[in-house]
Amino acid sequence: MESTLMPSPALFNEKASGGFLGERERSLCVECKGTKMLCAKTRCPLLVKYYAAVRQKRSIDSTSIFGSAPGVFVGRYGYPAVSVGPLLPPIVGDTAELDTPEMWIGKTIDDIVGMRSALVRGLSTVNVKKPEKSEKLVTDLQLLSMADKPIDTSAEFLRKPSGRIELDDEVQPFGPSAPLKKMEVGNFRLDDRIEKAFYDKDLMARDAVLGLYHDSTLVTRIQRAFSMGAFGAKKTRRLVPTRQSITAVDSIIGETLVEEVKRLPLINEYRVFESWQLDNRFIVLMAPEPWSYELVEAWYPDTIWNPAGRDIMVISDHELSGGRTTYAKIGGCYYAARLATSEYLLKEKRQAKVVILREAHSGYIMPVGVWNVRENVRNALRGAYNSFNSLEAALTHIQGRFDIPIKRWTLNSFVLKDSRFQKRLTDF
Repeated sequence: MESTLMPSPALFNEKASGGFLGERERSLCVECKGTKMLCAKTRCPLLVKYYAAVRQKRSIDSTSIFGSAPGVFVGRYGYPAVSVGPLLPPIVGDTAELDTPEMWIGKTIDDIVGMRSALVRGLSTVNVKKPEKSEKLVTDLQLLSMADKPIDTSAEFLRKPSGRIELDDEVQPFGPSAPLKKMEVGNFRLDDRIEKAFYDKDLMARDAVLGLYHDSTLVTRIQRAFSMGAFGAKKTRRLVPTRQSITAVDSIIGETLVEEVKRLPLINEYRVFESWQLDNRFIVLMAPEPWSYELVEAWYPDTIWNPAGRDIMVISDHELSGGRTTYAKIGGCYYAARLATSEYLLKEKRQAKVVILREAHSGYIMPVGVWNVRENVRNALRGAYNSFNSLEAALTHIQGRFDIPIKRWTLNSFVLKDSRFQKRLTDF
């Protein structure tokens, strides 16, 4: 997709925005990321401004589409009566890449917008607590969510699909939408692993997720089926909004892997990994100490969550060996990065203290979903690392890779402060 779809960062300077954000509101944006409405507005003013800046795609000039549907979407507004429907491109063939973030490392924002804007979302209201009232639709969407490849699908809409590309910090973008009149699915074959979990009505959802993960099922596929209520004891199955299903699956897997990691011996060196994608710089620091974990994000001015700021906004969340009992204020990114980190350590059969540092620079002008964090951390950990004999040597190396001074990272990091300044018995 041509780059004119991307608004200039200048659109978000204070003059251009008409002062639509106050000082207090700007300080909350990085924490909120358009989802918690901490500014007390009914809609995120940043996303409203972004939508106004993005050139609208031409409406699809038909009330029907035939294509190969790679995914489904369950909305969250109006819960328990939410909008559900297929993500359907007017393309027949192997469209799996359009809804498989594991395949997106190396793509540009234009690439991602181009792929995702081709997905038309059909809208039909379903009560997640009474899905039997929409049984055929729910059954067809479950089939789409469990298929081993995209299913040829025809859909009729009450009007021509139109509208902006939808943005969310948790969920990958998608294109225009329209109320769904009816849909029909063609021939399909289910993923054998997911099908087995679906028909086991005594298998708990958590056990289904873990079993599928250990059977090498893509996390995205597990999340998709989870959102359509494909797992769990028969009487407890529910449709789950897509954004919640993404974080739930990341959390279940990561939390379980961490418990295994805690029983492993420590690494014997300091390791530094990195991945740079979409003008995001990720560095993963591992230290030879018992498990604790932290994600620290630094958002530069002119990024989506710090558009009119004059300073870099930093936010962090952490857990020590006892884990955490509250939802991370940093959001789904926290759990996505923890999953990627714990699976690496388990593969290495080692334990470590982990700090992930993220610099989001001005080229990251739109949210593309938490997959960006999960897959970047995975990408970093697949590559070679630099090893060091001391924390200070590792931090000196990191300083050469980042713009933000190590002092500021440390001030905003509980885990780094603990490692640098807390005296231990071995120090005496």
